[in-house]
Amino acid sequence: MPNVRSVVLTFDVEEFDVPNEYGHPISLAEQIEISRIGTIAILDLLSILDVKATFFTTAQFALHAGDVVKRIASEGHEVASHSYFHDKFNDGDLLRSKLELEQISGVRITGFRMPQMMPVSRKDLVAAGYRYDSSIHPTYIPGRYNRLSEPRVIHLADGLVEVPASVTPALRFPLFWISLHVLPLWLYLVLCRRTLTHDGYLNLYLHPWEFVNLKDARYRLPWFMTKNSGSPLLDRLRAIIQHFKASGTPFTTMNTLVEKFSPFLRP
Repeated sequence: MPNVRSVVLTFDVEEFDVPNEYGHPISLAEQIEISRIGTIAILDLLSILDVKATFFTTAQFALHAGDVVKRIASEGHEVASHSYFHDKFNDGDLLRSKLELEQISGVRITGFRMPQMMPVSRKDLVAAGYRYDSSIHPTYIPGRYNRLSEPRVIHLADGLVEVPASVTPALRFPLFWISLHVLPLWLYLVLCRRTLTHDGYLNLYLHPWEFVNLKDARYRLPWFMTKNSGSPLLDRLRAIIQHFKASGTPFTTMNTLVEKFSPFLRP
């Protein structure tokens, strides 16, 4: 397979319903507003640094923040589906979210990521018109899932391109959002560099709500979420982008990565 030496930044744009999971619910209006603020902060940074990214967006967020989704598309980023709602799902949401996002954004939707990286039917994704899926996190997350048996890198399965979230080649250590919050930045960058060298690309994922100060007492979130949230995380994202740009590594969208790999993928 080609070594495209690319970094793909992906953001799961969704209702900020995490406090609900911890028994401290907040209103839908506040959930949307928190994610709106975080998404705008990300877009502003990406604009300054001239980087394109992929935004997996729920239809519910798009319906309440259509101007933000239109901005994502107009600035050359990829809009992909993150299902219809973040906290519930039925099979019809695959097509419904795709159509709603296409109508709001004005662009074609080819990619999907299931909320919380939960399993989703490839057959149903293909039937709904998706080209790729990025719902596999091939690691072990205590209390959430065990996906250690899943392929670790991009592959073709049942007519769908699967692009798992990046984990290290050794031990499958996850390079996801929590790792960026809690690890020393130098160590996180070392793990990313090693994975990039081994796999030829990185697929990193974050959430816009992380870029808002989560130490607010109303949310009562665990330390691994609140640590380095808000502007410190924006600084970390800036440092990641500048680090890889300095080494000549380009940033690309998920659909562009899939386009480059597709001719080399076999069932």
